[in-house]
Amino acid sequence: MNASNFSVLNRKKQIDKLNSEVFDLAIIGGGITGAGIALDATARGLKVCLVEKNDFASGTSNKSTKLIHGGLRYLKNFEISLVRESGSERSIVHNLAPHLVSPQKMLLPLIEGGTYGKLMTAIGLRVYDFLADVKSADRRKMLDKTETLAKEPLLNQHKVVGGGLYAEYRTDDARLTIEILKKATSIGATIVNYCEMTSFNYDAQAKIESINCKDLNTELSVTIKAKHYISATGPWVDTVRKKDNLETKKQLFLTKGVHLVFPYEKLPVKQSIYFDVPDGRMVFAIPRGKITYLGTTDTAYSGNLDRVVATKADANYLLNAVNNMFQTVHLTIDDIESNWAGLRPLIHKENKTASELSRKDEIFISDSGLISMAGGKLTGYRKMAYRALDAVLKTYDAKDYNSKLKQPTTETMPLVNPPLTSNKEVQTYQKSIEKQLLKLGITDLYYAWYLCSSYGKQADIIIKKSQEFKNDDAVECLIRAELWYGVHFEMVNTLNDFFVRRTGRLYFDIKSIEQYKTSVISDMSKYLNWDASRIKHEEEQLKSVLKDATTYYDEDFT
Repeated sequence: MNASNFSVLNRKKQIDKLNSEVFDLAIIGGGITGAGIALDATARGLKVCLVEKNDFASGTSNKSTKLIHGGLRYLKNFEISLVRESGSERSIVHNLAPHLVSPQKMLLPLIEGGTYGKLMTAIGLRVYDFLADVKSADRRKMLDKTETLAKEPLLNQHKVVGGGLYAEYRTDDARLTIEILKKATSIGATIVNYCEMTSFNYDAQAKIESINCKDLNTELSVTIKAKHYISATGPWVDTVRKKDNLETKKQLFLTKGVHLVFPYEKLPVKQSIYFDVPDGRMVFAIPRGKITYLGTTDTAYSGNLDRVVATKADANYLLNAVNNMFQTVHLTIDDIESNWAGLRPLIHKENKTASELSRKDEIFISDSGLISMAGGKLTGYRKMAYRALDAVLKTYDAKDYNSKLKQPTTETMPLVNPPLTSNKEVQTYQKSIEKQLLKLGITDLYYAWYLCSSYGKQADIIIKKSQEFKNDDAVECLIRAELWYGVHFEMVNTLNDFFVRRTGRLYFDIKSIEQYKTSVISDMSKYLNWDASRIKHEEEQLKSVLKDATTYYDEDFT
């Protein structure tokens, strides 16, 4: 397959465009929200640029529960419109990238004295199916005790009285973000990571006329001029608003969510489960390849935005939850393979706890013209983009709007080219990968699933490239080919970009990092012309990330 047919994020070309063009829209923030806005705006005909101070999806957009879900838990707070929107959106996103957003049956066990009784669960799931427009094959099914325990034998048989089976969708949040950004680039967007917005410049009317940025790779300054500016910076929204000299009461309420990762054999659940915690919250246990992950916590956060970690209290909370529900597993902190901890940028409301706050998004517009998108969730990225662009378009002259801009098209625009268009196509393609890998001596079916679910048909490029590396370890050749692809097609700049966000190995296959990091460092240093000091720096940064993913601290960093 010809690599030239695929979307490419070439950093040098993108930086050159930042310096030389005037844009209709400049977006600050390269998470799922900024990515969605960039794609929608570019598809409508606007000239768009996006800058991210770290790597794409390095904040909240790589720290979710990795579900494109309909928001069953939002029914509890009667957020009907949010459930309706989430339900319709997850189906749309699945159609755009079925290899990356895949259907997942979720079991909701009912226990004596639990959050949900049989009647309320049956009613709630029926309402959920209706609001989320769930198709007949995926609609909820109520189970008796025997059927529930057959679905998941690990459940505590003395507590379980029945269950409900309903539909969700699993994804890789960081890969979803990068595919959206690649798509935006392929149709004209200018997108750069490691380019930090440092300050605003204003005209005589105190309106923003440009933004100052620093290319963190070269330490060179970049000034970006645009007609409109959107901050889609998640937990950093208030930080950017302060740079805009906005004196206002803080609008965000940050909460921390922690997920724990176990080797699958330690927590061998047969399917995804959404279960009660004694304090009234709910937690997910989700099998994924070699591991099962568990989460999430939901606690108020006021610590360091740039280093969010799991504490011993976080770990113990989730360990108590899982051991209470699955009383034969007896998990301890030593059984945890890795973890991730991230922040939710919620909208502050008086007298509301972390779990009670809405996941709805909101837009703030300053007198200078800065549009800030706050709140929201992974599932709703397209609708958030619509709302952000509506705020932009209200300032456009009607004549200019009608002559220049197209109608929204992201509802039907495949994210990967060539696309996979259905679950059946995904399954067929995965089988073809299995055959290709078998010829290379790779018999573990995990790698076929991983390549298919991560890259779709782009996996053909990686598999073909792997055959150019001369090594007795076929898996190592595959990983080296992934790295080559990441550097040349997905703007990988650091070891952490590759191991954490492009491949998810820090969370889903942490042992492979130590096994293959020498080859990865060697290849990357050649691709990116690293000297000895840069190599040492990268090794230290990787060591720090590995430490945070496997350590449980006494308290959050301030």
